[in-house]
This record gives sequence, C-alpha cells and structure tokens, in this order.
Amino acid sequence: MGAIDIREVTPRDWKLWRDLRLRALQEAPGAYGSTYQRELGFVESDWASRLDGSAGPAVLALRAGEPVGMGAGFRDRGGWLHVVAMWTDPAHRSTGVGTAVLDHLVRWAAARDLRVHLDVAAANPRAQTLYERAGFVATGETRPLRDGSVEMVERMVLAR
Repeated sequence: MGAIDIREVTPRDWKLWRDLRLRALQEAPGAYGSTYQRELGFVESDWASRLDGSAGPAVLALRAGEPVGMGAGFRDRGGWLHVVAMWTDPAHRSTGVGTAVLDHLVRWAAARDLRVHLDVAAANPRAQTLYERAGFVATGETRPLRDGSVEMVERMVLAR
C-alpha cells in the first residue's frame, strides 16, 4: 500500500483535519465523545485553535499524499498526555496506520516526560487490541462515552 508519512499539523492545515475528522465521526460515531452534528457546526477558528499545538500534537497519517489516519493528544491530569481522535480509514486498517500515529504521539509525550493515557470504547475490540499491542493496559476505570450515552469507554494507560 505504500509508505506511511506522519505529519504534525498546524492551524494552516485545518481543512485537511476537519475533513478527516468529520469522516471519522460519520464512520465511527460510537468511538468519540463528540458527534458529527456538533463538529459540523465548527468554524475555521474552532478547527484552527485545536491545531495550534498549545495543548499537544495533532497528526495526520498520509499515504501517497492522501490523509488516511489521524490522532491527537492534549495535556491533562498534570504530567499526562491524553490521546484522542484516533481513526484510520477503513480501507487502510491493519496496515500500520494506527500504530504509526500512536507511536508518534507516544514519542512526543516521552520527549516531554509525560505519561500517556486514552479512553477506548468498550464496543471497539479492534482499537483495544491496537492499544494493548502498543503497551497500554486497562485500568478498570469506565465512564459513559458522552453525556447521556449508554456506550462506555475504559481508560487505558501506557505501562512504563
């Protein structure tokens, strides 16, 4: 399928990020704390502010110049990077895209001496397997995916 290029994005890349994020929210609505309808209403400044790097990195995975995956992280819980927005285009799953995105985010955190955690949907065993292969372990901490949701997520942490 070709090499995977991982690129940290900036506010200038807001359209690329927006387009892929909206695809992700449509394709996997049960995987995210946000919704397609909510983010469809975002304006350029909303998207750009998410990519300014102040809270953490946002990355795109590209193959032959086309975005096929994404992920981001933001600092929270004092000394932690919270990995969010992980998604791979279905046609590119099981080809290393998710691993490449996650590896970049983990290296970014390690360079800043941050621990890494994420929330994974209980109904997404494929994502759970990806995270376990990368060294994440389940904490047993669960919460609803979003307010009013019956879908649950579990917090996973990267083992040291």
